[in-house]
Order: sequence, then structure tokens, then C-alpha cells
Amino acid sequence: MAWPRHRHRCQPRLAGPSLPSRRASLQSANAPAGHATVAKLARDRNAIVCFKSTGGQEWQLWALLEAEGVAARQVPPAQVKAFAQSRGTRAKADRIDAELIARFFAFRPEAGRSLPTEKIRILRALTSKRAQLVEMRKRLLAQIRAHQKLGNAAMFEDVDSELKHRIDSLIKELKDRITRAIASDHQLSETAIVLRSIPGIGLIVSTMLIAEMPEIRTITGEEAAALTGLAPVAHDSGTLRGKRAIPGGRRALRHVIFQAALVAAHYNSDLKPFADRLRKAGKPHKVIITAVTRKLVTISNALCKSRQKWAAATV
Repeated sequence: MAWPRHRHRCQPRLAGPSLPSRRASLQSANAPAGHATVAKLARDRNAIVCFKSTGGQEWQLWALLEAEGVAARQVPPAQVKAFAQSRGTRAKADRIDAELIARFFAFRPEAGRSLPTEKIRILRALTSKRAQLVEMRKRLLAQIRAHQKLGNAAMFEDVDSELKHRIDSLIKELKDRITRAIASDHQLSETAIVLRSIPGIGLIVSTMLIAEMPEIRTITGEEAAALTGLAPVAHDSGTLRGKRAIPGGRRALRHVIFQAALVAAHYNSDLKPFADRLRKAGKPHKVIITAVTRKLVTISNALCKSRQKWAAATV
């Protein structure tokens, strides 16, 4: 089963433990009534509902299905696309997409992602909104600098000052709400304390790790690096050794972790010598920061798993 932007695409042929004898499909509106139709269909067939990530538009359906006791899994769009290419499927239509998602999940059920808890979803919403406001502030500051260069900054000084003050206050308010949301849950609070004990990781980075990678403390270091998009992908053929790259992963999280790694590479007593060794070896700056970021993620996952705070010589 799958759903697009405005409608649901259901393909129960491969969504349940027992496959029906012939292909069947159903379209329903992306609205409460359509969600209820999908839930009833899934219950009647004892099926698992699977769908691609669609920028958060799947959350209402996902929450309803979980509340109704229907198993639901989110699958990565990039992997579904690669699966379609491996099958030689080029056509794109609602029914074709639905069948591809169902077939992909039947082929790789471990790729499906379960619905995060309500508190994790709230944290994710708060961090996402804060990131939007931070981006707005960056653009405003860039505009102020542009006005200064043009010599007309005085014309907009009152407006720009008021806007910046308002954005600053909203960012602070969201930061306080994030702090309260974490403090209200013992497990989240414990995880946050462990993460913030690591030099380079503060409130925002720890919150992003918790919100965007709820699997932390339950997976291996390699899996954590892969989820963040920090596992180098080889491009070798015969004697040719291609350049490694780090495609995919959860980009919003990776961007924030990169910022933390820039700090850790200079102030973390374990990661600084590691970064220095790479610099002496002549590695490019991006390679060094990527390596430090991967170390930071694996250390964070290991400490959360053992529930121990950071201490020197952890690496």
C-alpha cells in the first residue's frame, strides 16, 4: 500500500501474509475518510501498510493506522526508485507506484521504518520549526549586510531590527520548548545528558540526534553511520579505485552533526588528535570533517547504548 501527495494508492496484492489470487487496487482521498478506508482494508486483509516518505504528509495516515492497531511502515523513496530501475520499470502512475512499493517491501521488509513515538514526533516538529527560523534569520542578516553595502541600511533599520528581535525571541521560545519536552521524559532526558557530555554536542545537536535518529542506542555503530549518510560508498572496478562518496542518509541530521564535528575537531581531546593525524597525512578538509563526524556519531551511539557519559580516551 502506498499514498501520494493528495490521494492514497493501495496495492494489497503484496501487502499481507497471504496474497490474493488476482491484482486489486483502490484509490481513496488523502483525508480522514480515506485514511479510515485504508485502515479497514488493511485490517480485513491482515495486511501491513507501506508507503514512501512524502515530506511529512504521511504522518496523519501513519498515526491513525497505529492507533487502529494496523502495522504500517515507511520506506525510503530512493531505495524504491532504485528497485524500480532494477526491474526495468520506467512508467510512473499511481497504480504502478503502489505496486512497486508493495513489491519493494515484500523484498526488503527490514527497510521499513516504524512510527516514532509521539514525543519524538513533537521533538522533530520543534527542531524543524527552529531550523526554519534560524534559516530566516540568516537570510535577514544577509539582507542587512547587502543594505549596508548599498548605503541604504538606515531606511530599513527599524524594520530589520524589529524582525530580528522577533525571530530571536521565537528561536529562544522554541529552544525552551525543546528543553521542556526532553525534560518531561526520563529516557529522553537520560539520552540527552549522555549526548551533551560529549565535547562538541550541545542542546540542538543532541535533540536532532534523538529526534531524527530514534534508533540510537539500539543499533550498531556502522548502522548509525549509514543512517546518517556517513558510510563511504566505494566506486571500484577491477584495478580502478574510484573516489568514495557519502550519498543518502538523513540530511538534516548530517548537516547539524557536521557543525558539531567542526567544534569537536578542535576541542574534543580524543577527536582533535584524530583530525590532526589526518591533516598531517594530507587529507582534504572535507574528508577530515567527514571522518570526525562519523567518529562522533559512532561514539554517541555507543555511549547511549551503554548509558555512560563521555570520558577522555573513549575512541
